[in-house]
Amino acid sequence: MLNAERRSLPFLLVLCVVFPSLTRAMELTQPTADAFQCYVQRTELRIQGELSDSEHFLYFDSLPEKQRASMLARLQSGHVVIEPMRTRDDGKEIKVPDGLVHHWLAIAFIPGTTRDQAVALAQDYPRHPELYAPDVQRATVLSHVDQHFSVYFRFYRHAIVTAVYDTEFSADYFLPDNARGYCFTRAVRIAEVQNPGKPDERELPVGNDHGYMWRLNLYSRYMEKDNGVYIEIEFLALSRSVPAIFAWFVNPYIRSVPRDYLTNYMHVTKKALSPDNSHS
Repeated sequence: MLNAERRSLPFLLVLCVVFPSLTRAMELTQPTADAFQCYVQRTELRIQGELSDSEHFLYFDSLPEKQRASMLARLQSGHVVIEPMRTRDDGKEIKVPDGLVHHWLAIAFIPGTTRDQAVALAQDYPRHPELYAPDVQRATVLSHVDQHFSVYFRFYRHAIVTAVYDTEFSADYFLPDNARGYCFTRAVRIAEVQNPGKPDERELPVGNDHGYMWRLNLYSRYMEKDNGVYIEIEFLALSRSVPAIFAWFVNPYIRSVPRDYLTNYMHVTKKALSPDNSHS
């Protein structure tokens, strides 16, 4: 017991120093925003190229055959694949000063369902708080024209600290043929909520908050084949950086947030779309 206490003491000391740093307000500067936008543009350029190629529509379609077969076997046996991603500019790292880029890929296969059913569930935004709690606390469709949606979400996340956000997203769906579909979902407003649920609840100034989530885009793809549907989501977000001396400790926790979110999202989506679930 004494040894355990001694081992935990440095950890507790780090927490005491890091927590005040993390809970101090930080402003999103223009150089940080511009650098992240460059990252987004390069990422979307690559995605658009993949979407235009029907034979390489999904991520694993471009993998070497052995790797592709291994990933397909994992997916078709029920696993959700979660992998980190990184976009480069002509092979060079895109540096984002004072910012931390979160870029992840999630893929799942849901047998016995269709692309249209998967897209319909994604577009059933009022149901998302029921399905994806506690990550999604509220969801309201602000406007809907054809395949374009403007949606309000209240997000909740607890990692090292708890953060709640009022957000507005623009979502554009495309159905190029009977089997494929994709959606670009981009945040147009992210406001951190202070004292959520209390009488003195208020939004902090956009871009001048704790910096846990300054930007968020989601790129979804749907492919109906193999008697089911493949769902692929790229998660691309921007948060504040932390002092280098604490990065070894804090960054793994911060980076775990999108991984955990995507894992939960995919498992819940699989359950909601499962033919067995419709009879339960």
